[in-house]
Amino acid sequence: MSLLKLAGLFFLTALLYAAVGFGGGSTYNAVLVLVGTDFVILPAIALICNIIVVTGGTWRFHRGGHIPWRKVWPLFAFSVPMAWIGGRILIDETLFVLLLGLALLFAGFLMLVQSRIYSDDSLPSERRLPISTIGGGLGFMSGMVGIGGGIFLAPILHLFNWERAKAIAGICSAFILVNSISGLIGQAMKLEDISRLSSLIDYWPLYLAVLVGGQIGSLVGSGWLNPRWIRVVTAGLILFVAARLLLRSAQVYGLF
Repeated sequence: MSLLKLAGLFFLTALLYAAVGFGGGSTYNAVLVLVGTDFVILPAIALICNIIVVTGGTWRFHRGGHIPWRKVWPLFAFSVPMAWIGGRILIDETLFVLLLGLALLFAGFLMLVQSRIYSDDSLPSERRLPISTIGGGLGFMSGMVGIGGGIFLAPILHLFNWERAKAIAGICSAFILVNSISGLIGQAMKLEDISRLSSLIDYWPLYLAVLVGGQIGSLVGSGWLNPRWIRVVTAGLILFVAARLLLRSAQVYGLF
């Protein structure tokens, strides 16, 4: 697939994910795997795209006072170092594709659950969550497979009605941003060959595509479209890509 066509897919992915407050790292990774990109650098490409998409959203949520920093700092304190550790871990391509496929499958079902429980008006409950454990676990997995982790965090917070919907969106946007930066540092430290590290620049059309798609998606998500239906469509995309990756893994392991 040409880089131009790939940029078109990234544009669409960024648009859909930004419309529901996410970065799209999971699907960027999956698309890059399916088109045969060097799997050593593809998590770094996906994380750069994540950072581009969610930076503006995080700033807007912060300026609007929708991120309860005092409440969520333990989440970030544990997730950031674990994302770096996850990014540093060397895994082979077969295992990477399997883990990514399973993560996407889980994320797709979680997003469908979130679309059923999503509410703008519900008040936060008083239930306590093991937020440090959740942050550490999601951070580690995120860094290892090159995603931000917000796609897993949001349904959990909605399920337990941990905060208002807008606050959860802000928390997840910031969570994706800090984990993507930390995971990217870890991934980059694995690329001892400077030519591989510099090859990330060659994918600049993808970065431009997600910048434009992310901005449009943010406008669409805050406009006239129903967030619940956007989540259902995005979940369908995630599950389709997950099925493709898991089918590929099953063929590699000789199950088909």
